[in-house]
Amino acid sequence: MSIDRLLQQSEGSASIPPVDTWQPALSGEMDILIQEDGSWLHEGQPFARPAIAKLLSSLLRLDADGYCLVTPVERWRIAVVDRPFVVVEADFHDGAWWLKTQFDDVVRLDAEHPMRLTASPSGEMAPECAIRFGLAARLHRNVFYRLVEQARVQENSSGQSECQLYSAGSWHLLGQWSDSVPSEAP
Repeated sequence: MSIDRLLQQSEGSASIPPVDTWQPALSGEMDILIQEDGSWLHEGQPFARPAIAKLLSSLLRLDADGYCLVTPVERWRIAVVDRPFVVVEADFHDGAWWLKTQFDDVVRLDAEHPMRLTASPSGEMAPECAIRFGLAARLHRNVFYRLVEQARVQENSSGQSECQLYSAGSWHLLGQWSDSVPSEAP
């Protein structure tokens, strides 16, 4: 994989390659780790050039055997602690919330890119939003609180309280909890 050549080809291009259509055999494992906070490490060190992490994020997809960087001729598995993306901005426009990741992916929170609750590495349920190719993003704390300010809380059919956000014609789950407090043992 020639990073410099790929960087030159991608300059000025905002499109994501069709990595979902490429089917090369697994070439092996690459020593890249995406940490829980969305930062990328190569051989234990942050990327010296942020443009490389941004470029590689455009080649990322989630396969049955894990997260992979894919080109037409190579597929390298990498490690991801939680989710590869973090939503760092949110804006409401024309009846929908628009979310932007740390690598400038922009998605509309809608039926195609829903918000749902999944377990974080610590076991807590946290919201995530679908981005592309099986990839999802967690919400940065400031974005989460901004969305919660615009959300509603209501009880579901199981008696749990839900924090829901309306966007593009549907409700999206930001949080869920039980209102009952466990009784103490005598």
